Amino acid sequence: MKYRLPLFICFILSFILINGCSGKVNNSVTFTNLAQGTVYVNFRGEDITLTPGNSVILQEIPKGTYNYDTNFAIPVNALSGSSQGAVSGNLTISAGTRILVMYTSTLTNNGAYVLYATISSSDDQAAPTSP
Repeated sequence: MKYRLPLFICFILSFILINGCSGKVNNSVTFTNLAQGTVYVNFRGEDITLTPGNSVILQEIPKGTYNYDTNFAIPVNALSGSSQGAVSGNLTISAGTRILVMYTSTLTNNGAYVLYATISSSDDQAAPTSP
C-alpha cells in the first residue's frame, strides 16, 4: 500500500518524459530555382532537378554536415555559361535548422549566362568567441 503513491508518481513522470521526446527531426533544406534554366543539385546522394520557378523541400534531415554540388543547363538563347556564389559547398544541419539555397541568373549583353547561388540559414552564423 505504501508503494502505490511513489509508483504512481514514477509512472506519471515516465509518461511525461516519453511523450516529451519527439522522434521526428525538424530540419529542412529548400532548393529554389529562380534562374532561367534548369538546375541540377547533387545532395545526399540524390539528384534533384529544379525546373525554372520551382522549389524542392527536403525535410527530416539528420544532424550533420552534408556537401552539395550544382550543375545547370544553359538556356537556348545563351552563348556561354558560368556560375558564381554558393553553387557548391557544405551545409551544416543542427537541431531545428532551416536552410534555403536560392538560384538566380542573368543573361549579359554578350550572350553569357551567369547562374548565381545564395544560402540562408535559420542558425546563428556568429563565430563562437573564446574567453
